[in-house]
Amino acid sequence: MAPSPLKLGLIAGGGQIPTLIRDACRAEGRPLFIAALNGFCEPASVAGAEHDWFDLPQVGRLLKALKSAGVQQVCLCGHVSKPDFSNLKPDWRGAMLLPKLIKATLIGDDALLRVVTETFEGEGFGIVGVDALMRDLLVREQAYSTRQPTEQQETDIRAAMAAARDLGIADRGQAAVAAQGIVVGLEDDAGTDALLLRMASRPEARGGVLAKCVKPQQDRRVDLPTIGVTTVENAAAAGLSGIAVEAGAALMVDAAATAAAADRLGLFLIGLRHGG
Repeated sequence: MAPSPLKLGLIAGGGQIPTLIRDACRAEGRPLFIAALNGFCEPASVAGAEHDWFDLPQVGRLLKALKSAGVQQVCLCGHVSKPDFSNLKPDWRGAMLLPKLIKATLIGDDALLRVVTETFEGEGFGIVGVDALMRDLLVREQAYSTRQPTEQQETDIRAAMAAARDLGIADRGQAAVAAQGIVVGLEDDAGTDALLLRMASRPEARGGVLAKCVKPQQDRRVDLPTIGVTTVENAAAAGLSGIAVEAGAALMVDAAATAAAADRLGLFLIGLRHGG
């Protein structure tokens, strides 16, 4: 007889991924508790699931709730923007953690997430990545769109991928835009959508390429690069010609719809292995 699956605690931010994991757990009969983050998680993501709502600085209350619910493994998923630490009102455990978080913020997102994962692990929770729960979300090494990149666009892909990787090594972001072989935009704390919004007002970005790749040093259980229909729509609005994403190290939400959006808007969309 197969052992019962471990109960999962989903630390749920915004976007579709929390809902997808909820549905996958339901389908396989895996016990689930959703810790929904106020201001980020959509109410629809917790429908029909055991859950509670938490503010970001309620660290002690969150850990206590996970233990009371019998959670054994934790998955951090969904979009959460970096908070203004000066406005947070933490509980006592959050107050103890706050200096470490602020110090890590000065280094980068990967350092910040390392503090978070170490906190959960220190309380006895195993960390499981979205890719381990939803392997079908991983970007594959393939063309997703009908349109293929031109020779010039392949040059732009290489330039943007290299820039995105350098940015990741510096722990500053996961995406870059290149056009005519020149890097014209780099992701910052505001994220990929904000990068694409900036590119919309940069004439030199028109016809360029967006590339996203994982930070080489990051814990791949958390914060994998993610794209979806909105990414494609924003890239098109910025006048870009296509998107290249690192295969095996990034997530694509609803690949069929994302590929269809690329075809509808005339963009290429490909998954490439590092160095591809």
